[in-house]
Amino acid sequence: MSRLRTHPEFHNVARIGWLRAAVLGANDGIVSTASLIVGVASAAAQPGDVLIAGVAAMVAGAMSMAAGEYVSVSSQADAEQADLAIEKRELRENAAFEQRELMEIYVKRGLDRELASEVAEQLTKKDALAAHARDELGISDATRARPVQAAFASAAAFTAGAALPLLTVLASPPSMLVAVVSVASLVFLALLGAIGAQAAGASMIRATVRVTFWGALALAVTAGIGRLIGAAV
Repeated sequence: MSRLRTHPEFHNVARIGWLRAAVLGANDGIVSTASLIVGVASAAAQPGDVLIAGVAAMVAGAMSMAAGEYVSVSSQADAEQADLAIEKRELRENAAFEQRELMEIYVKRGLDRELASEVAEQLTKKDALAAHARDELGISDATRARPVQAAFASAAAFTAGAALPLLTVLASPPSMLVAVVSVASLVFLALLGAIGAQAAGASMIRATVRVTFWGALALAVTAGIGRLIGAAV
């Protein structure tokens, strides 16, 4: 048996679509919901009101994230389909030119002209559109836009992230709600940053510091605004 069959490789790029949506959704769920909870609680609202506001933020945020991801990624998918349609037409109307174009791409990547011509010819015979999509347009199965997948991943991740500060509200004494939710949310964000970095093969320390910093800033700003509004009202 070939060693290529017994030594599979798993690359992070294959999961970049759903991973981006999931990390973004969970991060936004924690930050936006926790910030709203802290802002409302800082305005001297009752715990019941804080919880209602948090649940409303979770539901509205999840729907918003799903819709936003679907529309955004659908636009990318439409652009990809339009480019593929153009390439199909070009291959049908001027196949020889398209094969030479593919050859020049391989020459620029380091192959000599004879080998590049042979590779372009073989790939054109096998699947000309796939070859041009991958090597000319940069479109592959691993990175192709998937709107429904992105929408579900984003909404589910947002809901999971938002549920964490909401559960903290239930477990916090009213007098310490702002402090407990803030600290717990920063811990959740740090864990999310580490998990996302691990899944993507990136630096865990850098990702953890990045998400924690911006989360702390959002919490501080909304707490300050909530206190000011509470004092004014």
